[in-house]
Amino acid sequence: MALIISTAEKKLQTSIKEREKESDNLAYHYDIPGSRCGPEDGPWPRKYERLTEAQIDKELALLAKPQTRSFDEERGWKVDSLNFQPCPSYSTQDRYVVQELDICGQKWTLTGVFDGHLGVATVEHTRHHLPIIIRDFLRDAAKSKGPSSLTPEAVSEILSRSIRSFDDAIAGDVLDLFPGGLESLSDIPDAEIRKIINDHYHGASNYNKARLCMYGTTALVALVDPAHENLWVANLGDCQAGTWETELLTEVHNGDNEKEVARVRREHPGEPECVVDGRVLGAIAPFRCIGDTPFKQPPEFTRRILYNLAPGFHDTSPWEEFLVRNRTPPYISSEADVVHRKLKLGSPSRSSRDHVYLVLCSDGLTDLCDGHVAEHVADVWRREFTSGGPGNDNLALRLLRAAIGDNDTRKVSKVLTLDMDSPWIDDTSIIVQSL
Repeated sequence: MALIISTAEKKLQTSIKEREKESDNLAYHYDIPGSRCGPEDGPWPRKYERLTEAQIDKELALLAKPQTRSFDEERGWKVDSLNFQPCPSYSTQDRYVVQELDICGQKWTLTGVFDGHLGVATVEHTRHHLPIIIRDFLRDAAKSKGPSSLTPEAVSEILSRSIRSFDDAIAGDVLDLFPGGLESLSDIPDAEIRKIINDHYHGASNYNKARLCMYGTTALVALVDPAHENLWVANLGDCQAGTWETELLTEVHNGDNEKEVARVRREHPGEPECVVDGRVLGAIAPFRCIGDTPFKQPPEFTRRILYNLAPGFHDTSPWEEFLVRNRTPPYISSEADVVHRKLKLGSPSRSSRDHVYLVLCSDGLTDLCDGHVAEHVADVWRREFTSGGPGNDNLALRLLRAAIGDNDTRKVSKVLTLDMDSPWIDDTSIIVQSL
């Protein structure tokens, strides 16, 4: 009997706590989806504001800024997109791009998601300039060999080469400032290096070039030909791409991928610390990305050039922890995985059910879905067509809403209004493209 009373008392106490929690609008770390929020972010519970459905719609639109761009209304070719971060004191480091590329009078579609880290300089540079580089590489190939030369194999190679060339230029533009390159730095005093790279009173061109080397970004780019007969997806890092029918088109380039770990170890024999605790040189999660020059150049590049940036490094000790392991760079690759898929020829008679939908997302959505993005997308897809198919609403916004709480207004309210000064979920970018 004592045991029965004890159990009943516990249930009563739990019920009281739950009622208090609901009435006081209090949230605990385990109420927040994803992995950014933990017990160490206390004190818990924290307050949040309970929103109505109408308020949620307004707040989501304000925070995520969903966009829709139509490329052919008759065929239903359009792109829905967003970039979401609810913490008001933090600026998202995700970027995305939706563009048409004019290749010898033909309109190609380019979409991309970029997840920056350490800062926004490199991810912003990539968002703006990488589409231009890809366009120019495609144009050059079409002009020199004719548009018919842009075969699936040729475009795959062009995508890979253009991304690699773009990344090489980040460090190359800085080394070009020093005649003789990296080998000449030993003969140049720090004062002279600082004078060259800290040209703030002369346009800051050199400074901005060097600053790009301090940061990095993942890159996920999708390219569609004018007739929508072919799709290419190029990937560096841990963003993901897949069709709405849940075919995953990308591999994750981080320590969770045993093939990536094996690749880096194979490229650096006799260096047991090239990967430590699932991170490159024990410091960084992506095994492939744009930028992050300290992992691609010898330590002298960082110590002699980047350490002399002003403003630059406030504390070099974290960098020294991995630079001492840097023996045979590069450790991070800029070689993109490129996947090609044939598409059905677009036709005005096709219904929305017949369309192929491509989903691109940063790892923020992966985190919100507890790693099960494909299952999440499939669930939303089934519900869309159970209700008659996608309408005019933004499909990227529908995916986000389902990931953070679906029809649970209390759960969504916690994600949107939690009282914290640092981000409680990861930056999340989503693109949904109808093909």
